[in-house]
Amino acid sequence: MIFMKEYIFVKQNKEKWNKYEEKISHLSTLSTQQISDIYQDITADCAYAQGHYPNARVTAYLNNMALMLHEYVCRPKKHDIIHSVIKFFTEYVPSMVAEAHVEMKLSFALFTAFTIAGVILAVQDIQNVIDTLGPGYVEMTLENIKNGVPTNVYGQSSPKHMFFYIVLNNLRVDLITYMYGIIPILGPGYILKVNGVMLGEFQTLFFLKDVGLESMSAIWIHGALEIPSIIIGGAASLALGMGWVFPGNMSRKEALKRSGLRSVKIILSILPITIIAAFLESFATRHTEWPLFVKLFIIGGSFAFVIFYYIYLPHQIRKRKEFES
Repeated sequence: MIFMKEYIFVKQNKEKWNKYEEKISHLSTLSTQQISDIYQDITADCAYAQGHYPNARVTAYLNNMALMLHEYVCRPKKHDIIHSVIKFFTEYVPSMVAEAHVEMKLSFALFTAFTIAGVILAVQDIQNVIDTLGPGYVEMTLENIKNGVPTNVYGQSSPKHMFFYIVLNNLRVDLITYMYGIIPILGPGYILKVNGVMLGEFQTLFFLKDVGLESMSAIWIHGALEIPSIIIGGAASLALGMGWVFPGNMSRKEALKRSGLRSVKIILSILPITIIAAFLESFATRHTEWPLFVKLFIIGGSFAFVIFYYIYLPHQIRKRKEFES
């Protein structure tokens, strides 16, 4: 920087420093990159001032701002874990889902197709439902329908025991779904087929017995989170295998590593959803006596969350990246 008189130096930078001073008073709201940019600029100005106006007020002023930034960056963070978890779910996951939008669409398409296939199989022959769900389960469900409590299966066990069983089982399914991704397309496709056909046949069984809407108002209290988590898990599984099948300009090893890191963040994001869905299935679905508007509120709220978090936010991120490029 060319030497200039102090008053010119202050005049040229005063407006910028005032903006920095305002931002420094709200450091917790700034991103790491913003803090880094401000720190570099302030320290550069401070170094110039110290070299040319060592005893001036502007030098002390800049030095104080630099010290404030330095102390904030270097002080121990008491909430690092909490901050990291929040950042993971608010920044990393939507960004990874945005990158995996092709896999998300493919997973949704496959699951929908297999669900429709399940509906067709159930309509064609009830034996198809029995073969998929098991004779004992179908017989119990038909008996419940006959007794006027179609979804009584959700109220036969202790809520606490049911919750722990469902959580463990669903987390196991999430893990298996992800691991199948090492067999590109075919592995995730198989898992989506099993779950899609099962859903189609299970739900159609109630419609065949004229209690379809009644059953949906109960089943989808937890299904509004459980079914999307299956689709999202399928997308993460697809993303895992796509890395080494379509490595692009990278080596297959590097591509698999990158797709693995991306997909594991997506699969981790559905773990809380799986637990919440299990809680709803255990403690809420059993309450068939609840008013319809309460059930619809839970179902609608669950779908709204999934759409906002896994569709709207990633879409906004893609749009922003396309605009910046």
